[in-house]
Order: sequence, then structure tokens, then C-alpha cells
Amino acid sequence: MRLLKLSLRTRIFISMTLLVLVASILIAAVSIYQYKEEAEEYHQERLERKEEQIQVTIDNVLKSTTYPINEDNISLIFRERGRIYQISEEHSLPINIYDLAGKLLIKSKSDVVADTTDKRLPTVIIDTLSSMYERRYLVKSERNDKKFLTSYTYILDSRAKPLAILNLPYLEDDDLITRELLEFLRRLGQVYLLMLLIAVALAYLLSKYITRSLKTISDTIDQTRLDKRNKRIDIGDASGEIYTLVNAYNSMIDELEESAAMLAKSEREAAWREMAKQVAHEIKNPLTPMRLTVQSFQRKFDPNDAAIEQKVKEYSDTLIQQIDTMSSIASAFSNFAQMPAQKSETLDVVKIVGLALDIFNEGYIIFPSEKEQIIAKFDRTQLIRVVTNLVKNGIQAIPDDRVPKIIVDVFSENGEVVITVADNGVGVNEENKKKVFEPKFTTKTSGMGLGLGMVKNIVETYNGSITFTSQEGKGTVFKVRFPKEQ
Repeated sequence: MRLLKLSLRTRIFISMTLLVLVASILIAAVSIYQYKEEAEEYHQERLERKEEQIQVTIDNVLKSTTYPINEDNISLIFRERGRIYQISEEHSLPINIYDLAGKLLIKSKSDVVADTTDKRLPTVIIDTLSSMYERRYLVKSERNDKKFLTSYTYILDSRAKPLAILNLPYLEDDDLITRELLEFLRRLGQVYLLMLLIAVALAYLLSKYITRSLKTISDTIDQTRLDKRNKRIDIGDASGEIYTLVNAYNSMIDELEESAAMLAKSEREAAWREMAKQVAHEIKNPLTPMRLTVQSFQRKFDPNDAAIEQKVKEYSDTLIQQIDTMSSIASAFSNFAQMPAQKSETLDVVKIVGLALDIFNEGYIIFPSEKEQIIAKFDRTQLIRVVTNLVKNGIQAIPDDRVPKIIVDVFSENGEVVITVADNGVGVNEENKKKVFEPKFTTKTSGMGLGLGMVKNIVETYNGSITFTSQEGKGTVFKVRFPKEQ
């Protein structure tokens, strides 16, 4: 896997170098094997030639002896005038003669290997000789790091009747062949060392030539961006494969330009749609409490009430406040800006939360208004939007067959302001808990799903956080935290 991470240039260089090294190793291995095979054939052929020559000499001795030619006189025939020693010296090979039962009769030297100085041959040799058509048996052995090739053949009379067993122990002297092999390997190493140097140089030049065009393409691709106009690749001499790759890249650039234009258009349209949804959602938020305020005013209006003027003023202030919110949203949209700019003003959080809740005029919304002041820095309009969105979200989460209950609380904790909104609605299941603050996520049949996402953005703008805990079927508690000082 690490080799695949290397550059193409490095892989070409390594591949050519390894090719030469592997080739040299294979040729050396084949040469050694071939030399060993030839050495083995040479020794077998040489022993066979000596054996034939010794057999001819033995036949001449048998023809010239005065002893009767039989099994019993074999020892006497070859001891006469030291003939066995003469034959051994003449052919430079030790000679042992056994009778047909495998008993040693006579030998030319005393320093022969163990398997040829035994006074009796193994039964397997005698049985093999008597059963073989060519009547010749070879044994390979090793002693003191020296290899021996021993042959066993019959000594025959003029009528081809076996008289005795001739044993010729032959020492395989590989010194000359080994020297020739080492000399060959030395010269082969010199040749391949030169070839290796040439291969390294060629690999370097070839890899540089091949990868030059690829590097040009790679550098151009690295600079390719969707947000700018990309250059087409124009290279000089290159192979057909490189030209194919360049043409494919240039075609891709043309298509990319078209796709980028279409993508930019699509993103602009999507941005407009998203802005329109968010603006509609933000405008719809104050409209609902405004409608409730007007309906409540219609139901409770009494011209004879002594405090009618005060109530009319409160209703008017509430409506004017919501109208101002919608006006700021409309102004921001008309100026292609974001939602109303964030301001940091010192205010009483308890009082502002109370004002935000006054527009609902519902008895099931519980808020202890007698709480002490909690002074912090926040945007008045944004704080109202946070509270109204959370309360409205809680109201919508309560099913129709359940008595609604919304509890809002404000308190200080560790230098932070904490606002909690608890409802007894249907709660949030485990699958949807991770999606609650995602834009456009909603479990309601109506609405854009932007409310909680917008609340989260507002709170985080003031270095705060929003979390929630929920029990499915029992309700949800949202908790907003933000520092008192920004």
C-alpha cells in the first residue's frame, strides 16, 4: 500500500532499478544451477570413462595371467606383481575388488571412504547388480565436506560370466569448476553493475520526461476553482495518452464553467427563496399575537371601565411594538441586508420577557412577574423574538385534548441570565432531537421550521447557548443562557 502512495516518477525509477537487480539475481541463480548440473554430468561421464578404461586393462590382465580364471583366483591374479596397484596408479583411481558374495578380496589403497572399505558389501548392492540389465550401480556419498561418486560393476570372463565385483570410489573435485563459476559471477556482476548505473540514469530521464506533462496537468488541476475562471491546458510534445487526458480536462473545464454559471444562478434563487421564507416567518410571528391582542380587546372592551384608557394604551403599545418589528424586517429585506442588526443595550430582562408574554393574554402562560430585576446587555427586539418564538413553539406542541400549560422563568446563575420555557406538549422523540435547531425542520403541518433555528442564531450571536430536555408525551423545557455583559 505504501508503494501506491509514491509518485509516478518514483515508481518508474524503482521499477526499472528492481528489474535490473531481479534480472541479475535470476541469471546468477540459473548460472549456478547450470554449473552444478554440468559438474555432476562431468563427474559421472569421467567416472564412466575411467571405469571403461579400467575394465579394458582388467580384461588384458585376465588374458595374460597364468592362473586359471575363476572366482577363487581373482585375488591371486591381481596381487601378482602388484597389478592392482599399477592399474590404480595408471588411472589415478582407487580400486577395490569384492567377490560375488560381497566380501572384500583386495584393494589398492587403505584411505578409501568408509562405504568402500567395508569388508562386505550391503545386500542391496549385490541384489541390484544381479537384477540390473546393465549391471552397474552408482552410490553418492559425502565425507568431511567431500563428495564421492562410487560405482559397482562386474568383472567378467571371456564368456561374460561374473567373476567379481569391481568398486571404483571417485572423488568429485569441484575446485576448478568452482573457480570458473566464481570468475563468471564476478564478470557478470561487473556487467550488471554497469547496466544498473545505465538503468538508473535512463529511469531518471524517462520518469522526468513522462511526468513533466503530468506535473503540468496536476498543477493546473490544483488551481482549478469553482469561483473563478479556469485556464485550459496547452502543452507541446506529448504522447497520445497525455493528449487524451488534456482534452478530457479541457472539456471538463468548459462544462465546469457552464455548471458554475448555473450553480451561481441556482444559489441566488435559493437564497432569495430562503430569505423570502424567513421574512414571511418573521412577519407571521408578530401577526399572531397581534390578532390575539385585538380579539382579546374586542372581548374585554367596556367603555364604562374606569381603566379603559390605560388598557387601550397597553394594547396600542403592544401593537405598535410588533408593527415596529415587522417594519424593521421589511426594511432589512428591502435593503438586501440580513435580519435587523444586532444591538447591545442595557435592559431589564425580567421586564422585557413580561412584555413579550403580554401579547399572548392566555391564562395558562405562567410567569412570576414579581421577580427582581436582572440587568443585562441584549437587543430588546431580538430578546422579544426569542421569547415569543419559544412560547409559540410550546403552544403549538400542546395537543388539543390536553389542558395547556406554559411556564416561563428568568433567573441568574454563575454570572449568566437563564430563561426557561416549559410546556406540557407531546415532547420530542429521540430521532428528532438532533434536528430540532436545523433550518426548515418542523413536525407541524404548517410553518417553515425556521423559528428555533433563528432563536439559536440570535442567542449564539450574544455568546449564549440554547438547550432543551424533553420527555416524549410529557413535554419539553427549553433553556436559554447568555452572559450579562457582552
